[in-house]
Amino acid sequence: MKLYDLELSGNCYKVRLFAALANIDLELIAVDFLAGEHKSTELLKLNPFGELPILDDHGFILRDSQAILIYLANKYAGEAWWPSSPQQQAEVSQWLFVTANEIQHGPCAARLIDLFQYPLDKQVALIKAERILTILNTHLSEHTWLAINRPTIADIAVYPYVALAHEGSIDLSPYVHIQAWLKRIQALPNYVSMPGL
Repeated sequence: MKLYDLELSGNCYKVRLFAALANIDLELIAVDFLAGEHKSTELLKLNPFGELPILDDHGFILRDSQAILIYLANKYAGEAWWPSSPQQQAEVSQWLFVTANEIQHGPCAARLIDLFQYPLDKQVALIKAERILTILNTHLSEHTWLAINRPTIADIAVYPYVALAHEGSIDLSPYVHIQAWLKRIQALPNYVSMPGL
């Protein structure tokens, strides 16, 4: 099973992290992002959006990190990370959607601006980041994990760009419950890190 990967991408990292936690073997295919390899004809055939990560599970091609997490958890890790009941799946999924929306346009966008000079509005990103981090901190003041009282792919999806918030000039020190949650994730067996963490 291959993962077309960029080491500095939080979206790629969440797949690598989950694979490590769930003991799933991945062959990492490094993509030269700065040279535009993600926009090459070969990779655009795999993902016409020209984005990473891309998973190739013996010919089954899947894009989008949240979709990849669902697929890997359901196929290879089962109930441990992806529950079977509709209610619990919905509870996990709502955080996956937060990742693709509020986290993406808040902490992730701020990091893209500072680290990679993306032409985005930093003030808008910081406002969005403050809003979602406040909501997340409040939720974690009453819950150990994001969903169903145990670690799931919800935590793995949200974790990277929150943990990397400092690379977007976002101070996590006011968010004590988020800080404690980050440490709980880092204490999980087989946890792996990435540059910046």
